[in-house]
Amino acid sequence: MQGFRFDATAGRPLRVLAIGAHADDIEIGAGGTVLRLVEEYPGLEFKWVVLTGKGDRMAEARSSALAFLGTATASIELPSFQDGYLPYLGGEVKQFFETLKPFAPDLILTHCRGDLHQDHRLACELTWNTWRDHLILEYEIPKYDGDFGSPNLFSPLPAATLERKISLVLEHFPSQAGKHWLTPDLLRAVARIRGMECVAADTVAEAFYCRKGVF
Repeated sequence: MQGFRFDATAGRPLRVLAIGAHADDIEIGAGGTVLRLVEEYPGLEFKWVVLTGKGDRMAEARSSALAFLGTATASIELPSFQDGYLPYLGGEVKQFFETLKPFAPDLILTHCRGDLHQDHRLACELTWNTWRDHLILEYEIPKYDGDFGSPNLFSPLPAATLERKISLVLEHFPSQAGKHWLTPDLLRAVARIRGMECVAADTVAEAFYCRKGVF
């Protein structure tokens, strides 16, 4: 299985846009890959978007984003739409997505098309509706819906990177402590399965769906 790296983009840093419907979605689905990108691409420009939440959840989202992005040039967008209602606010959410276009990302991380959560699904639909000529990788979120599938692109993680991801998630989302879908053993289990599937050197990985790619 061959890997790839992102080429230099017209003499400027790599630009990454990450979209999460809720605080902690990006971290759960792609946090290890974010840590990898920050380390492997100095000067990375990152726009981090969390669509829903208010109060403490927005504070958690901001502090977590800053911790994961580290030395990257970071822009954090928190429009505070109502959790669980994104499909019913479609016009407003679509207008917000249009404001993200000028960032011109090279890579977009978003929710998976087959995700059964209504907020996740709309975030994915609007991502594809807004960007037509970009590399879009769809991350997975473990939850009770039973919608896990078979991803086709893998991001092997150093074991230490996975542990840092887990530590940061638990540190920055105290409001979610005790949730059955946010425990260290679950995050390790998902990463171990994906690591097995891609024969990762350290046995752990994150996985994505890549519907279209050009090489």
